[in-house]
Amino acid sequence: MSLKIRLLGRQPYQPVWQQMQDFTNTRDETTVDELWVVEHDSVFTQGQAGKAEHLLNPGDIPVVKVDRGGQVTWHGPGQLVIYLLLDVRRINYGVRHLVNLIEESLVEYLASLGIAAEARPDAPGVYLKEGQLAGAKIAALGLKIRRGCSFHGLSFNLTCDLSAFQRINPCGYAGMPVARLADLAPQITFEQAQAALLNILIRRLGHTNIIYLNGQEQV
Repeated sequence: MSLKIRLLGRQPYQPVWQQMQDFTNTRDETTVDELWVVEHDSVFTQGQAGKAEHLLNPGDIPVVKVDRGGQVTWHGPGQLVIYLLLDVRRINYGVRHLVNLIEESLVEYLASLGIAAEARPDAPGVYLKEGQLAGAKIAALGLKIRRGCSFHGLSFNLTCDLSAFQRINPCGYAGMPVARLADLAPQITFEQAQAALLNILIRRLGHTNIIYLNGQEQV
């Protein structure tokens, strides 16, 4: 089964979100699954159940109401975002299965660096388990299933400035601490983390024919 890896580079949020919706709305049973890999300009996104009180002081950072699950989060430079555009019926995945796969992939990658992390059943995402940053959230996720297909995905704090998270209640939790990989493994570059996590996701998803694309390049 084929999988396209689309490397989008640095992009504003809204056009990519619109393209995700268009892709999902127009795909059919023959459409190849894709992972979109992107680094966004600074933005707060508020999920379908998002409550205004979790936006404490957005200031000059735009707020976009989106169609994924979950509350409010931040995307911006230095944060790796991977969108999973998958036909979940074709690969026979339930939503919980896909959430577990994403969380376990992140936990596996962090473990490869000697960093203990875990998922929580009550709050999707990945959290540090040990040290001064124990309990801090290092990766968030939010998915949408439409027409039997998934979109949206994960965000993983790598080298980003974390100060924007102080303007919100991250994922709806007041005072939730957040973390980034740069403070735990400063020797790891953004590009190294991206490549390693992608390899884990690809292996766990089970696709065997991998096609790498730059931007909106077609094959």
